[in-house]
Amino acid sequence: DYHRYLSEFQTGAARKASASSALDAYTAASGIASTELPPTHPIRLGLALNFSVFYYEILNSPDRACTIAKSAFDDAIAELDTLNEESYKDSTLIMQLLRDNLTLWTSDHAGNEDEAPEGEQP
Repeated sequence: DYHRYLSEFQTGAARKASASSALDAYTAASGIASTELPPTHPIRLGLALNFSVFYYEILNSPDRACTIAKSAFDDAIAELDTLNEESYKDSTLIMQLLRDNLTLWTSDHAGNEDEAPEGEQP
């Protein structure tokens, strides 16, 4: 997350470098989380949430952001019955945030597709 936060306010080459470092870190962490943690684990869900926000806000890739968020949400829903009491609150809160982002991002994306560039007819 550190590199993502840096890239939120940096510009030019510094922004590109911090975004690249963030992408590398998120990719590595996602690989580890997917093999070591169940889909309902709050750390795995939180990582997916942050990684999807990174794709949406920093890399301007709403499709990839939605793919990550939807996959994490769907995987967790499929194993919801295995969720232990200890992490139930945290996991369901993060799942709600994933779903909220998906709703927002898909409505933003659909709205942008409907808008014709200035001076052009749809």
